[in-house]
Parts: sequence; structure tokens; C-alpha cells
Amino acid sequence: MSAVYVEAGPDAGAVWHWGDPLREQRLLESGQAAADLSHFPRFAVSGPDRLTWLHAITAQDFASLPPGRPVVAHILDPQGRIAHTFSGVDDGRAFHGRTEPGCADALLAWLRKMVFAAKVEVLGVDTAGPPGLSGEDGGGRPLASAEGVAAAAKAGMWAREALRIAAGRPRVFLDTDELTIPNEIAMPDGDRLGEGVHLKKGCYPGQETVARVHNLGHPPRRLVKLLLDGSADRLPEVGSPVLADGEVVGRMGTAAIHYELGPVGLALVKRTVPVEAPLSVEGIAAAQEVVVDPDVGLHFRPAQQLRSLSLKSAR
Repeated sequence: MSAVYVEAGPDAGAVWHWGDPLREQRLLESGQAAADLSHFPRFAVSGPDRLTWLHAITAQDFASLPPGRPVVAHILDPQGRIAHTFSGVDDGRAFHGRTEPGCADALLAWLRKMVFAAKVEVLGVDTAGPPGLSGEDGGGRPLASAEGVAAAAKAGMWAREALRIAAGRPRVFLDTDELTIPNEIAMPDGDRLGEGVHLKKGCYPGQETVARVHNLGHPPRRLVKLLLDGSADRLPEVGSPVLADGEVVGRMGTAAIHYELGPVGLALVKRTVPVEAPLSVEGIAAAQEVVVDPDVGLHFRPAQQLRSLSLKSAR
């Protein structure tokens, strides 16, 4: 079983597959295999204030994070756009995180700039092999250790990416651009907006935008899964224009060959594009599957309309 490596892009140098990518997907999905993510840059945050500090500067709830629970966090700019993202696990003494390849320097520079008087230390390279950061199982859950990756059957990035895309889970900075707000790529689920945002926590940079769109309106774009025409012998490039009736309506994200669905991808399209509208990317036809409902935000409209009518009647 020989490894084939990714030749270009953010995952360059990682294992693309081990000789049978479709079988690797089945094993990964069933939990019988693991995907090695050791090429993702790692860092650590230590110090007694680390969780309250992370709680204050990110869109995630770190205040009640118990040791051993995996978490994803977004850092937003003042306009609510995703500026940084990371995932990780706290072990009771330090938070061990990882971020996207090529994004570590900017993330760590921003984190260090935000320390001020907090009793924390941001370590640029986490060489201790922290739990939960060595790989993932078929559900995208971090494995307990590097030994967990070694003991499982091996799956490459092809398998991991195909299952992730089929599940409608975006990869920030590939399936998003510099204008993306969290509301465009995830649906509300209880107190959470996707994996990286908690809707019921206190103030954080960008919260006003997230709350306003969630409570009062619609995001300008929506994440969609594309079922690509299998007659093409290639996959579209990240960033390619998505067309509807010849008009640009969105941006292509990642794509892969899924063992059951065939070629699939993720894209950001205008919210107003009808969900049944056929799309195309680089001349490849594609059908849509909804990930973010175009009517998201309407759950508050009836109450608002009743209040507006009451105010008019009172006048």
C-alpha cells in the first residue's frame, strides 16, 4: 500500500490517498479508518486565564469548556466577517489548537496582539502531540491521540475531503472568502450557529453583525452543495465563478469525488438564487442541495410583524 501525495494547494505534501480512495472513504465513514491531519499547523495557549481570554476574543463559548471536549472557534472582524479559525482541545492545563495550513502566522500574530494583561502564553509550535489533533474519524471527530491514527486503517485527504463536502461542512478559507460571515455557511442549531459560533454568549468582535442577521434578516449568500455533472473528467477550481443562466451568482469552493454521490462540491451563491435553479462551474453542470436555507431568518418575522401592527393600532 503506497501513498500518493497532494502535489499543490494548502494540503501539499499530505497523503492524498493510499491506493484505493473510494474504499478509504467507506472505511473512514464507518469509523474503521482515520485521516492523518498532522500537516495542519498546531499551537498551544497556556496560563490560568486561557479559557476566559479565548471566550472574550472569539465567537465561541470557552467559559464552560470542559477538558477533552473538541471545539471549533471563529475570530471575526468588526464587520462580522471570518478573519481566523481554529479547532482544538483543552487538557486542563493548556489549550491545544490547530488551524488551516498557511494561516498560522496571521492567527498567532493576532492572538499575541490581544493578550494585554491576561495571564496567558501563546506558543507558536505545539510539539507535544496534544490529544485530539492528530487525525479525524469518519464523522470529523478528533481522535484521542497520534496512536489512534497509527492503529486505525489509513485514509488520505481525498477520503476526508469527500466526506466533509458531502456532509455540507465548509472548510474556512477554501469554501469561504474574505467577505464571508458565519450566517452564510451554517444554519442555527439551538444555541449554536454551525461549529464556530455560540449565539447566547456575551460580547465579542463581530457579534452585532451575527446577531442582527440571525434575528432580523437574511445573509446575503448561502452555502450550497453542488452535485456536479459526472460526464466531466475534471473538478472545478476553488474560486471559480458559479453561473446561473450565464450570470455569475456565486463562488466555487472545494470539490471531490465521493464514493456514492460522484463529483460533489461546495459553493457560496446569492441567497436569492432559486434552490431548484441549475448551475454551472467552468462549463460543468451542477444541481443544488440546500445547506443553508434561503429563508433562514424568517423564524422571527411573525413576531416582528405582530408587534408592528400593534404599534400602528395604538397610534
